[in-house]
Amino acid sequence: MQLQFDFPPNLKAEKFICKLSDIANVELISKQYMLKTFYDSFDWRLFKNNMSCEFSRSKNVSSFTIKNLKKDLIISDTELTEIPEFFHQFESEEIKNQLAPLLEMRALLPVCNLDYESYHLNILNKVNKTILRLVLEQNEHFNSRLTLIPIKGYSKAQEHFISVITNEFNLVAATLPTLVIALKLQGRKPNDYSSKLNIILDPFMRADIAVKLIYSYLLKAIKDNEQGIIANTDSEFLHDFRVAVRRTRSGISQLKGLIPDNTNTYFAEFFSWLGQITSHTRDLDVYLLNFQSYKNSLPEATRNDLDPLYDFLLIKHNQAQLELASNLRSQNYLTKISEWESFLKEQAPSIVIQANAKLSIHQLANQRILKSYKRVLKEGNDITDHSECEALHDLRKSCKKLRYLLEFFQSLYPENQIKVFIKSLKELQAVLGDFQDYAVQENALKLFSVEMLNNNASANTLIAIGFLIQNLDSLRNEARNNFSIKFNEFKNKDTQEEFEKLLARKII
Repeated sequence: MQLQFDFPPNLKAEKFICKLSDIANVELISKQYMLKTFYDSFDWRLFKNNMSCEFSRSKNVSSFTIKNLKKDLIISDTELTEIPEFFHQFESEEIKNQLAPLLEMRALLPVCNLDYESYHLNILNKVNKTILRLVLEQNEHFNSRLTLIPIKGYSKAQEHFISVITNEFNLVAATLPTLVIALKLQGRKPNDYSSKLNIILDPFMRADIAVKLIYSYLLKAIKDNEQGIIANTDSEFLHDFRVAVRRTRSGISQLKGLIPDNTNTYFAEFFSWLGQITSHTRDLDVYLLNFQSYKNSLPEATRNDLDPLYDFLLIKHNQAQLELASNLRSQNYLTKISEWESFLKEQAPSIVIQANAKLSIHQLANQRILKSYKRVLKEGNDITDHSECEALHDLRKSCKKLRYLLEFFQSLYPENQIKVFIKSLKELQAVLGDFQDYAVQENALKLFSVEMLNNNASANTLIAIGFLIQNLDSLRNEARNNFSIKFNEFKNKDTQEEFEKLLARKII
């Protein structure tokens, strides 16, 4: 049943309460000025799951509430004076459990504010017993909103009240969550950031123009995440930044013959540098994010012996973070990112000079994807049980390049078909990624243990790190053994035939 209703434009709170008092027994509990701040992660993880977090403050009290956006029902609430950055910093276990699976490593950030007058009312029956509670919120910039809070056992009274307010006062069922209205007032809309590629391309568009659109989309992701990295807000800012950089590097290296060679080389070097300066901080992010699982993988008696490793990693991370922030404030970065933006905004030449620029984006996509796909198949087929680790690492890089091409151009192909192929590729990538990540983590932990030994780490801590290295080695071997299974699934003959048909499909 609908529990929220919007007032008509000319009806104010005081007038409504006065008229309602003529036909019902109304008790005004409180009237107060409120400031509400809505919170979500930078990538709208709560909103995408139909939830909102609201921090409401008045002169006398402040509270934090998690609501279901569709029904505007309170899921959890608690009194708070300030909002923690991360879910695990809340004292309430109920709130932790609600936020943990959605937010994960992301920080809670304020997304907009709303100030309003709040009226709390009770509707009483003939014996002065409360049969319905009301909350009326009035803001000067949009129509007032009435929320009904039902009381068990009085459903008929609630139905009658709804009939009265809709027929006598012309209130209408609310269609938009208050959060969406508040965002609109401040010139925002929900889901205004996503790390996922969602680029719609015209298949007949000139290839050089289309590729600039792709690069521009990626540049926006890079710039959106800059300040979050510098402020060290949460680890996902750097993750998304690096993904956009890698995608850009992959495009520059694979989609040649579209922009002048000297321009291509200049910016290839810049984005390679960006990859290098962000790598160390991201690796340390991963170690810190994985630390609890590291501990859990050890025998219970040795888990706490690993804690000094966390402190060691945190010191290293803080140093790396400061250096990275300095690089992102540097004149070198600011100048070159500005040059890249200016280049992407330049009007396309009317006379095409570069060879591949004469192609449509659909023609170019078919050529590049097919070539990349065949390379993945060849490299995978060449791998045997005796192949060096480097061969799997090279295949992983080739899979990434193919994946980026598929994501760049997925709008050019039937969605249900291209997504099936991307899913199959992701599964192969996951095994290769695990193999590489475990190997890198093993080597890093060996170096860390030497450094900690030189800094007089305890024998128990070094033993615990040794156990962890053994566990990672076992996981790496398991991933190595799973490779053949996943690659055979990926190179399935029927899948190959369907994929080649997809690329041979004509655009009308």
